[in-house]
Amino acid sequence: MSSDLSNILPRVLIVSRRTVRKNKFVDFVGEYHLDLIVGYGAVPVIVPRVSGVHTLLESFEPIHGVLLCEGEDIDPSWYEQDTTDLSQQELEEIRRIHASDTAIDKEKDSIELSLAKLCLERNIPYLGICRGSQVLNVACGGTLYQDIGKELSKNVPLEQRVIHMNYDDYDGHRHVVKVVENTPLHHWFKDSLEQGGMNILVNSYHHQGVKRLAQRFVPMAFAPDGLIEGFYDPDAYNPEEGKFIMGLQFHPERMRKPNSEEFDYPGCPFAYKEFVKAVIAYQKKLNSLTCVKKPLKLNQEMENKRKVIVRSFSLAKNLYNAGHHTNSTKDSDLEAGAQFLESNTALSVQQEKRLKQMGATVRNAGSYIERLKLNQEREKLARKVMEKMSVEQLSDLLSFYNSMGQICNEVLEIKIHGLEIVNENECVL
Repeated sequence: MSSDLSNILPRVLIVSRRTVRKNKFVDFVGEYHLDLIVGYGAVPVIVPRVSGVHTLLESFEPIHGVLLCEGEDIDPSWYEQDTTDLSQQELEEIRRIHASDTAIDKEKDSIELSLAKLCLERNIPYLGICRGSQVLNVACGGTLYQDIGKELSKNVPLEQRVIHMNYDDYDGHRHVVKVVENTPLHHWFKDSLEQGGMNILVNSYHHQGVKRLAQRFVPMAFAPDGLIEGFYDPDAYNPEEGKFIMGLQFHPERMRKPNSEEFDYPGCPFAYKEFVKAVIAYQKKLNSLTCVKKPLKLNQEMENKRKVIVRSFSLAKNLYNAGHHTNSTKDSDLEAGAQFLESNTALSVQQEKRLKQMGATVRNAGSYIERLKLNQEREKLARKVMEKMSVEQLSDLLSFYNSMGQICNEVLEIKIHGLEIVNENECVL
């Protein structure tokens, strides 16, 4: 199997939903989502709803897109909960009517909110369907209605009220939404809009929805009761350049005619089509950034020269650390590195840094070698003189140099301090 990332199809992460079947948990993802992702050229990667997965998201890299869809209500503790208008009796009634949705799944919340925030940080294409749109809004600081019927519908005129959840006609139920002009949704459905109108019919499977839309988003559609049915980030929308951040409250993938796979409108699959287009573009962009050029291959002669120079710097480093020549080090061994430095007078900062790490501690290695030789001669001469001195003489000499060292430090501090004062005065002037 090739490790070349360019051979990997773009990967779209989708978090599974958990349910109970035969007294056991079963994780699943709707087939329509998967069919459309594959059909447009990407690979769906299922992130299982398993405890702790939100801490392991790096294991799913590379991530080229995220599609979040379906699931229970988001735990209100994730956003600014506002239930001041709801009595305890109303809250209990909501839990009874929407029992399958109000069974909060905190683990799924953690996984999906982590993925949403990752997409926002890296500009990874994100498509949120139904709950996925709510997750996106919450991840960006928006809030949700705890229950549309209790909090929104009762405050609008009767003729504007909308049924957003019909358990008796789950797939067949539709309600009107008004599409906002010059938005992606408008472009996708423009051929289906009535003459002079901006309305389409959408399905609806939710009792919660966007209450306060996060500041970065722009609405794309409204229900008659004022509920936002779609939104996107205009600064992060350009599928050709790998940009796509969007949330749809309805399910365009399930908007199909009765007993048929034909869509209600030709524009229904466009959200997935444009999303995958962005995913493919994002993958290409990511690959271009992570592509590492193969190192230049030297011929045998150049490789031998390189090894000699590297060995020269290595010996220089050992020599510098030791402070003196070792018996195994010859001046000729250092000449290759010295010649290299002298012939390359325009090294980059990175090259200079690397050479210093390897032992090239001075710019002109030739002069360094000369100074090293001079210091060695001085050391030999001093050693011969001291070998002839008595213990008392050596002790006096050591005491003298310690005193000189202390005086030198004091004078040096005074001079440095005085220099700093001069510099400060110059700055003031």
